[in-house]
Amino acid sequence: MMKKSDLTALIILLLFFIPFFISDGLYRFYSEFNSGHAYITSFIKFAVLATYGEVLGLRIRTGEYKLSGFGLLPRAIVWGFLGIAIKAAFTIFSAGAPAILGYLGMENPVEVLAGPVSAGKFLIAFSISLSLNLVFSPVLMTLHRITDSHIAFHNGSLSSLVHPIETGKILSSIDWRMHWGFVLKKTIPLFWIPAHTLTFLLPVDFQILFAAFLGVVLGVILAFAAGSKSAK
Repeated sequence: MMKKSDLTALIILLLFFIPFFISDGLYRFYSEFNSGHAYITSFIKFAVLATYGEVLGLRIRTGEYKLSGFGLLPRAIVWGFLGIAIKAAFTIFSAGAPAILGYLGMENPVEVLAGPVSAGKFLIAFSISLSLNLVFSPVLMTLHRITDSHIAFHNGSLSSLVHPIETGKILSSIDWRMHWGFVLKKTIPLFWIPAHTLTFLLPVDFQILFAAFLGVVLGVILAFAAGSKSAK
């Protein structure tokens, strides 16, 4: 049953996106600021949207938006820095995958990627997504799992950001059956590769914004999967 807090959460999400569609001035400001400060905006987008996805997942799992020890602020800060890493990865793989396709004989892959939607552009977008998600995503998802566990160990306190992470201890405590069987083996081929193929078909200025929005969707998926016995 929808609560007042659910309506508030929905309004917050809409307020984040609606201004881009109703204000030409705000859209121009976003485009100019994003072009000149891409890594700052990546930090903000992921800090807000990916954390929002985790909070939404918390609501689905527990029925509440607040949980002692959740650590909203430290999670948002960590997501911000992960957003910077994701932006860097987008840049690297967006250049690397087309270069490989060019080496294999595809003509002008960079120009094709910058042009209108076509079979060639779809192939390039898919190749970027495939390489990104096979090489970078498993590392990112495992690192995120480690930081989540570290924050939880410190009861969601901001002090968790300055305490050393006991990586070995956390790795030994991870539910690898879930992490491998669902998070990596299922979400990467069934969700992330198709979703990021669509991402790389979008204009560059909106790719990171859309990728951050996908974090909201993943928060819901992981919430439904939590405790699932289907992860093999």
